Amino acid sequence: MTLLSEEEVSLQLTTLPKWKRIDSKWIECRFRFKEFLDGIAFVNQIASLAEKENHHPFFNIQYKMVIVSLTSWSENGLTELDFKLAREIEDLFDAE
Repeated sequence: MTLLSEEEVSLQLTTLPKWKRIDSKWIECRFRFKEFLDGIAFVNQIASLAEKENHHPFFNIQYKMVIVSLTSWSENGLTELDFKLAREIEDLFDAE
């Protein structure tokens, strides 16, 4: 994995408008659900994806909202893998 430049991160974010840059190392997205258990099921689906990719997000579960944060620890910042997983997570949410 290679650390993305500031320009590359900005370009990637234009294709993922729901995701926001938190700082130079993190991107984040908030997903809202009708029911608490819908959010928990979503987290479990993401966990399966994360295991396949061997790339594990941070989760913050706040009742009917799930906040997903991504970074690449090995590179101390954002890589293509973060954006690949972000797209897969968004696809999961859109399929719900």
